[in-house]
Amino acid sequence: MGVLVLGVVLARRQRRRRALAAPFPPAWRALLRRAVYLYQHLPDTLTEQLHNDIKLFLAEKTFEGCGGLTVTEEMKVIIAAEACLLLLNRPVRMFPHARSILVYPHPYVAEAVVPLGTQYTTQPSVRAGESWQGGDVVLAWDYVAREAASPADGQNVVLHEFAHQLDQEDGHANGAPRLASRSRYAAWAQAFSAEYEQLLQDIAQQRPHVLDEYGATNPAEFFAVATEAFFERPDALHQRDPRLYEQLQQYYQLDPVAWRAAPMA
Repeated sequence: MGVLVLGVVLARRQRRRRALAAPFPPAWRALLRRAVYLYQHLPDTLTEQLHNDIKLFLAEKTFEGCGGLTVTEEMKVIIAAEACLLLLNRPVRMFPHARSILVYPHPYVAEAVVPLGTQYTTQPSVRAGESWQGGDVVLAWDYVAREAASPADGQNVVLHEFAHQLDQEDGHANGAPRLASRSRYAAWAQAFSAEYEQLLQDIAQQRPHVLDEYGATNPAEFFAVATEAFFERPDALHQRDPRLYEQLQQYYQLDPVAWRAAPMA
């Protein structure tokens, strides 16, 4: 290991130790109780773990305001809390490829690549968030704040974009994140493929579905949308497709169905 690399590693370890040693501010706890619906229902057994993950996230990530927005401490804490829900009970890899979190005040315009016959072209696309493979996460704050406080509406841009980060850790955005063992991939593919096809059929027949229609875009978006439903509408998802719910439960090592009866954190 080179001297420069060793210095970076040691500095990171020291930064993590300082973050974990610091107490979790009471003001942050009060903020999360008020502004993050999922935090309100988090079991006590997971609360301290989430607090530690939030401190690490804030110590390691850079936030940048875009479109004239000044990113406040409250914004950072809310975003960190929702992102870190995806890391609970799992070996903590603090989204290693997400260097910065770019935050706009409102949905923003980005260039999207779209097919045009046998060619591809770009056109403006209004977005509330995106995850750059091997890079940053972009979020629209008004969507973040509204969806964090919304009671189980199935929409959560932070969960969605950071699910993409998990999916992209192996270098591919294909709806299959790194699983605990190779043997897990067959069951994962079966459950996800079956419900993905069902979603396509339900959209074609104009039938309601637990998952947002955006999940039919491709397998990567399906995984991100399924993650939103797993945390925000777990009862409905479990009733709709227990096999899909089980795969997400095994991956995230959590059971949000059981959270509804938990006392407030």
